[in-house]
Amino acid sequence: MARDMSDKDILKMELEQLQKEVKTTREPVSKTAKEICEWVEAQAAEDPLIKGVPEDKNPFKEKGGCIIT
Repeated sequence: MARDMSDKDILKMELEQLQKEVKTTREPVSKTAKEICEWVEAQAAEDPLIKGVPEDKNPFKEKGGCIIT
């Protein structure tokens, strides 16, 4: 795509992108990381990867076993 554009068009596109990025509100990682950790800890009780899935509700449970004779 950039091959079909002049240098002026490319610079204009870059300028527009930078203007969008400047308007984006930013939060310090120290704040957002704390919020993410709190959210993960709050959701951990309902997480099937941590809590596990009850055998009767496990859709991947094998219906029949393998019998070797």
